[in-house]
Amino acid sequence: MKFTISTCLLLVLTPVTMLCADENGFTPEMETMVITSTREATSKDSLSESVGVLSEQELEFLVPSHPAEALNRIAGVHINNLGGEGHMTSIRQPITTSGVYLFLEDGIPTRPTGFFNHNGLYEINVPQSSRLEVTKGPSSALYGSDAIGGVINTITKVSPSEAEASIGVELGEFGAERMLLSGGNSIGEESGLRFDLNVSDNDGWRDDSSYQRTTLGLRFDSVLSEDWSMNVVASYSDIDQSGSSTLNYDDYKHNPTKNTFQGDIGYREVKALRLSSEFAYQPSEQQLLTITPFYRHNDMNMMPSWMVTYDPNIRQYSFESYGLLLKYRQDLWDDKARIIVGIDSDFTPSSYLENDIDIDKEEGFYRGYVENGKVNYDFSADQLSLSPYIHTEWQVSDRWRLNAGIRYDYFNVDYDNKVGVNSDSSHFRPPSQSVTHTNLTPKLGAVFQYTENHNLYLSYRQAFRAATVGALFRPGSATNSADLEPVTATSYELGLRGQFNDSVSYEAAIYDMQIENDIVSYVDGSERKTTNAGETEHRGIELGVDWKISSQWQLGSSLTYTKQKYKDYSYIYGHFSPTCHCYVKENLNFSGNDIGKAPKDLANVRLAYRPKQLDSLKLELEWAHVGEYFTDETNTHSYAGHDLLNLRANYQASDSLSVYLRALNLADKRYSTYTSNQVGSDEIAYRPGLPRTLYVGFNYAFFQ
Repeated sequence: MKFTISTCLLLVLTPVTMLCADENGFTPEMETMVITSTREATSKDSLSESVGVLSEQELEFLVPSHPAEALNRIAGVHINNLGGEGHMTSIRQPITTSGVYLFLEDGIPTRPTGFFNHNGLYEINVPQSSRLEVTKGPSSALYGSDAIGGVINTITKVSPSEAEASIGVELGEFGAERMLLSGGNSIGEESGLRFDLNVSDNDGWRDDSSYQRTTLGLRFDSVLSEDWSMNVVASYSDIDQSGSSTLNYDDYKHNPTKNTFQGDIGYREVKALRLSSEFAYQPSEQQLLTITPFYRHNDMNMMPSWMVTYDPNIRQYSFESYGLLLKYRQDLWDDKARIIVGIDSDFTPSSYLENDIDIDKEEGFYRGYVENGKVNYDFSADQLSLSPYIHTEWQVSDRWRLNAGIRYDYFNVDYDNKVGVNSDSSHFRPPSQSVTHTNLTPKLGAVFQYTENHNLYLSYRQAFRAATVGALFRPGSATNSADLEPVTATSYELGLRGQFNDSVSYEAAIYDMQIENDIVSYVDGSERKTTNAGETEHRGIELGVDWKISSQWQLGSSLTYTKQKYKDYSYIYGHFSPTCHCYVKENLNFSGNDIGKAPKDLANVRLAYRPKQLDSLKLELEWAHVGEYFTDETNTHSYAGHDLLNLRANYQASDSLSVYLRALNLADKRYSTYTSNQVGSDEIAYRPGLPRTLYVGFNYAFFQ
């Protein structure tokens, strides 16, 4: 059997989406295929959930230097830029570092449950990916913990069927340099190999804010027999990122390049290795069995920047994962019904070491540090998770399609404290113990095809988030952290999608998500405790529209409106009381307030133009809007939001050579990527965003 891309698709060697995009990148909404929702390619018009897709063609045009440059084009998605490729995410949630999102590569979580990293997308090679998919809202019924706000799935490129190689070089302001190498070839008639290399270096536009990364990806694809196929994916990333401080208002407005973290203050070093091998057995179009063993190894050394001012420390994380994903799909009754059953298993031994440090501070700058010999924490935590699930679909009539699914998650964490339980009140250490959690997560959905090109869907989905290993066993001053239960979410969603005359494609969604058991803190006598007591509600409307105005002009828009509130939420406020001349703590209740750091609206509008006389040139002007939000739970202070303009140009000089220009923040607008303050404080902290920045680059493809 000859090795071809179509063969790989047929045998589900890799779940590559089949798109019907024209030369302008326009893809009719109903023709898009999606992988994440069922773990194999499925027509988007059969899904009862909102999914945003960025194709390989779009990624090649964008050549994003940060994940935000690509993902923020999807309705309901906001990724901010914290410097380098650091980020926070907001999908149906506030801009947050909380583990309410799941990052996947080829459907496999890049990190195990309990080890969420809000910067996790920098461990993925986004610019050299085949595609990105974003499932918005709960997905725990298929993927388990953390899939509350959304799931971001990165799909790697399949091995080529003939020799190919390319080099991309990019230069930008502030010392930005990047080289992207790709290549591959068939091996015999039934196998192929490809590699992707991303080497990036950036001095950073702020003082002492450099960033370096090297990522190597390998993929091997093979057709083993008429029924069996396989792929092996390996990825290794080495990331070195400097810390960037927040600024007060005066510095933010008048001296935004200032960084009070100098040298190694706030540093972060990451080494991430992932290896997976998917074996697919497909004796007929109605049956598919996949067996996917995987391995992860991750080391991270860092000084948490958010703790520099009150609890400075350096820490070393390390974990290894040994996992297996089993899935079987059977189509029944002339393909009018489908059942998918599977089990995910993951065993992750981990270690954590935290040392106390003394920081040298001079004239408002943090210049260096020394270890003082005190060990705050030293423990190991071995986590086992077993998660069977079932997903079913029924085509009950020509117009109605129903789906349902449920997943059971079992977690056991065996924690071993290596330095004893006695410590100061700022670093309580739980005794060695074993913690077990279970969770049952259902989903229901229906799709109504009311015309050939338009459908409506309804969904009910639940999700949960297990407490992280850090929250359980690195509690700080909390005394009962090991008792934390999973956070739970319930979501209802109504959506419309379709297209008009192959020129207008749209998707709209309205949702209501209620979160319970959110983790909050309170005062009990003289002790600070952490418990599951918070309730929040998240409601919103999302609209994405693509309009092919003509062969030259195309307009894309992604619009979002949200209303996020605290239903039952309290917070510990410690302050100096002038009445008693002492430090006091009180429990403040924020029920009914808007959730802090939750933009009320988002917009991304793109106008693309291809001159008729020079159709190898594509120009695009992009407007990116982030709306107003409160900077803390009291709703006392707010950030007004911002509007940015970006310009992109790509010229295909020949079959082999393309050159491009990217101008971000074209109007050189002063803005903040994240604005916050502590409850009770009027000192607002700003993270200044990138000024006007130009990048130029080229890509040369060999063997054309």
